[in-house]
Amino acid sequence: MVTACAVIAAYNEEDHIAEVVVGTARHASPVIVVDDGSTDATAARAASGGAIVIRHDRNLGKGAAIRTGLAHATDQPCSHVLFLDADMQHDPAEIPKLLAAAARGGGDFVIAEREFARQAMPPARYYSNVIGSRILSWFIGSAVADTQCGFRLIRRDLLRRVTLTGRGYEIETEMLIKLARTGAQIERVKVARLEYQGVRSHIRPFRDTFRTCMLAVRYRYLTGRS
Repeated sequence: MVTACAVIAAYNEEDHIAEVVVGTARHASPVIVVDDGSTDATAARAASGGAIVIRHDRNLGKGAAIRTGLAHATDQPCSHVLFLDADMQHDPAEIPKLLAAAARGGGDFVIAEREFARQAMPPARYYSNVIGSRILSWFIGSAVADTQCGFRLIRRDLLRRVTLTGRGYEIETEMLIKLARTGAQIERVKVARLEYQGVRSHIRPFRDTFRTCMLAVRYRYLTGRS
């Protein structure tokens, strides 16, 4: 039986976090929100939605927030840990797709793949996602079309076997490469197209893609198995 707890890293997401928490809680429990030094009402609104809220006194980066959340999630009585973003770019209503894939035995690591529609995305974001995913697929030895998607479901016991060190968005790459090296089976699940209109992004496409690829070399060849 697949049971999941959820980890959501949040930074100044007061507009959406309560909706994300409530939607996620229908499919995962507990929902752990790490407020990464927000200066708005993110923490209060996450708590009002029913989340367990852990606060960083200052902004440390998405990777640091995820690692803080994992320190609590890996001790929960669940089979998997669910990750999704706090800004509604990942629809909580699609969580059952990931849970169903895990229940079928289709993957230790279930990653959502968004539809990349060239006409609906800023060009820099489109090409950085496509090129970066092709390069990282080569590193992990498995075709993944959306390697940077933070919407993912991973077996809790596998997460306890790896040591994650990323402090920023590179945590997505580190997690993927290190878990692939443990032999984790990766399953891809299609989700709805990402809408960019009015969405604020913290990612710098070309710079972050280049940095991610360089870090992939380190994670794949220059570090130990954990």
